[in-house]
Amino acid sequence: MRPFIPFIFVLAVVVVPVVYCVLLPLERAFPLTHHGLELDQLRARDRARHARLLQGSVSGGVVDFPLQGSSDPYVAGLYYTKVKLGSPPKEFNVQIDTGSDILWVTCNSCSDCPQSSALGIQLNFFDSASSSSAALVNCSDPMCTSAATVCSSQSNQCSYSFQFKDGSGTSGYYVSDAMYLDMILGQSLIANSTATIVFGCSTYQSGSLTDPDQAVDGIFGFGPGELSVISQLSSRAITPKVFSHCLKGDGNGGGILVLGEILEPGIIYSPLVPSQRHYNLYLQSISVNGKLLPIDPAAFATSNNRGTIVDSGTTLALLVAEAYDPFVSSITAIVQQYATPTTSKGQCYLVSTSVAEIFPLVSLNFASGASMVLKPEEYLVQNHASFTPGGAAMWCIGFQRSQGLTVLGDLVLKDKILVYDLAHQRIGWANYDCSLSVNVSITSGKEFLNAGQLSASSELIPTSIMGLLMQMLLLKQFQFGNLNHRF
Repeated sequence: MRPFIPFIFVLAVVVVPVVYCVLLPLERAFPLTHHGLELDQLRARDRARHARLLQGSVSGGVVDFPLQGSSDPYVAGLYYTKVKLGSPPKEFNVQIDTGSDILWVTCNSCSDCPQSSALGIQLNFFDSASSSSAALVNCSDPMCTSAATVCSSQSNQCSYSFQFKDGSGTSGYYVSDAMYLDMILGQSLIANSTATIVFGCSTYQSGSLTDPDQAVDGIFGFGPGELSVISQLSSRAITPKVFSHCLKGDGNGGGILVLGEILEPGIIYSPLVPSQRHYNLYLQSISVNGKLLPIDPAAFATSNNRGTIVDSGTTLALLVAEAYDPFVSSITAIVQQYATPTTSKGQCYLVSTSVAEIFPLVSLNFASGASMVLKPEEYLVQNHASFTPGGAAMWCIGFQRSQGLTVLGDLVLKDKILVYDLAHQRIGWANYDCSLSVNVSITSGKEFLNAGQLSASSELIPTSIMGLLMQMLLLKQFQFGNLNHRF
């Protein structure tokens, strides 16, 4: 464990105006064996993810999530955070997913759910009977009117059932219970506060959800639906109606995710497509080396099962077929004098020098004049699993050819601040070193607090930001008296 007392003193003197601030840890876990994945396995995983998005699996204060671990797409990783639910509180490791809405954890009554995880975490199970604050959500509850709910007339119990095109699925029932949050309110630190939320208790899982290699206790959906935790908390003014993330892209990984607005002068915004189940943007064109590709803008139009989605739950990226072919052709034409094209693992290139020296910049051009400029490492993936002669490295196009959807996953989103401003229906981004701390807006003005990682180490940090706040609280109590409150 790295000492962090000097960092505590820095934070302890921050003057915070008016804010509801909740802090939770977010980590990126990976199997302890560090086995790599073949590129086709990565693509298959994203195709399954794509099928889920098409199926509509989503239907059915400031919070700080420091990220740790590897962002290498050849490591079978996922981002997760620890949440505490119930009375007495019990801790669960839940995957962070901006492509789905609900928070759900595995019930103790689930017989088909994973019992162990290769991520090096102990799996826990929720037991509503053991929580004194738990209540089942019945059919007459206003929360049971969402499209993500199913009502059983026999049991009067609000339930859910999601079946995905890749063959996986989950079903269970909804519970109302306490979620434990460390919060900042104005100039006071508030530890161990609670908010009552509705979440799912999974009694059945199938397909890839049962894979012990990536098993966690559940999924924490950050989608725009009314049952997502961010929607529940922001509707009661507990947290802002905005969240942000910054994913560190190098081998050490890490980053941060907050329920709040990260402030950075270079952030540019583009409007969200209204009334969508996902975070859809108006992609208008693509440029390579500053030259527009010959793509009909209609290829990017949003309609049923079409459009451009920002989804941190996708490992690589998808590009609609009408754009994929001219995109790959343009890249190949520019680099073929310096790299050897090969299609043994998709569209790849044997490269004997730095990709930054020979591959062009790519610009994704969105509405309101907002362009997302991608460096080669943000649209290429190095294939570590393939043998290459002469010491050349194999780099492959990280976008998959897709029918309908363009999906911007972690490959594209890394090394950028992404702000999901739901209050103003827009998404903003800016290039950023995600190992650094960030400034987070805590009022409608430009006042901010500083939030960030405790360390830039590649090791997972076992001490959470909650523990940091508790020590800060003790420090402040010594100086200013007792600031502890409960909600």
